[in-house]
Amino acid sequence: MTQEYYNRGLEKAKEKDYAGAISDFTQELQLNPYFAEAYLQRGLAYYDSGNILHAVSDYTEALKLDSQNIQVYYSRALARMVLKNIPSAMDDVERAIRIDYSYAAAHNLRGTLLRKSGDIHNAIFSFKKAAELYLQQKDGENCRLCMEKIKQLQPKPQSVASSKLTSPKPTLKPLGIVSEGDYFKQLIEKAENGDIREALESLGWAMEVDSQDGKAYCCRGVIRCKQGQFTDAISDFNQALRFNFHDAIVYRNRGKARLQMGDNQGAIADFNLALELEPKNAMMYVARGNAHRSTGNYLKATQDYTKALEFNPDDAQAYYNRGLANTHIEEMQSAIDDYQKAASIFCEQEDWKNYQQVLDNLKKITVPSKDLTKPKSALQRQKLLRLVGGYWEIAERLIEDAKYQYPGMSEDWYMEKVINDIERDRNN
Repeated sequence: MTQEYYNRGLEKAKEKDYAGAISDFTQELQLNPYFAEAYLQRGLAYYDSGNILHAVSDYTEALKLDSQNIQVYYSRALARMVLKNIPSAMDDVERAIRIDYSYAAAHNLRGTLLRKSGDIHNAIFSFKKAAELYLQQKDGENCRLCMEKIKQLQPKPQSVASSKLTSPKPTLKPLGIVSEGDYFKQLIEKAENGDIREALESLGWAMEVDSQDGKAYCCRGVIRCKQGQFTDAISDFNQALRFNFHDAIVYRNRGKARLQMGDNQGAIADFNLALELEPKNAMMYVARGNAHRSTGNYLKATQDYTKALEFNPDDAQAYYNRGLANTHIEEMQSAIDDYQKAASIFCEQEDWKNYQQVLDNLKKITVPSKDLTKPKSALQRQKLLRLVGGYWEIAERLIEDAKYQYPGMSEDWYMEKVINDIERDRNN
């Protein structure tokens, strides 16, 4: 089937010869009465020529043939709005949104219909969603137009005297992160993963869409964390919570910022809140484990790292951090096992920087340092190593403690001092 008349009708419609286009689409439909697209295009030509009722009739015929055509629902909604049939127009636009929730134009039209119906609160919500989708699609012009509509509809600031005479406006429903397709979730994840430049470009638009959107403040807080601006980041996370964005991602990142500021207990409190919302988040357990390790509570740190590994058994960072904590509580064989597991995973991931860091820590446990080879008496060294189970890091730490308490003595003296202290403690 050549569809000659249909193609000719499309060309005439482009040239704004709507009468000629309608004639060609009509001839095409006489030859092919089940051609839904021809009804749609003839309906568009009728609409553009000002014959709205005929346009609605053609859209209806198109939908009889193709009930899932989103463009037809949108076009009929637009035509019905012109005819001031707002309820039917709203029904069409809702159908379009159900078919494809990411159809920005449908949300935009829904906002217009709600505004005409006097439902300003939900109109703003629809324009916000449209702007968010246009932003995601990098359609800056339509995003800007939606933002202008929002600004026009938002209530103007009132004086204290006049505000007493009117009832308060309802608070906008926040656009919560509810699915993987949510734009703000993607934007925050970009920032967390270090894609700062693109996140900042998009965030500029997002903050203009709604200056009271908690997700936007959360996103900016994540970016500021990446930039090392921890005080400003904490302020943004606080703002996100004030605007009712109570998501685990806020508490997690505020906890990280507080940890960087040295507020270890505050960080732990935030990680506790985050884990109440996401109790199976392995990354959160690692973060809380790091906070516990910073306070010197190595036992709780190892417990958190172990919990993280229950949910993500291939987390090399959790193994490495647990190795560090085990070293401090002198569980040296466990530390060695953790370091070796972390090294193996980092090697498989070709993460050579972390791989080398793990190997360096492993050597501290299993290889004697130069300082320990200096004493003249090899027998002293061997005796000390036997007393600490052969773990060099413990021996080094005990010698460093002795040097701190009794500065200025010889290496042999410190060696003897540590040996005597260990033997005395064991005999007591």
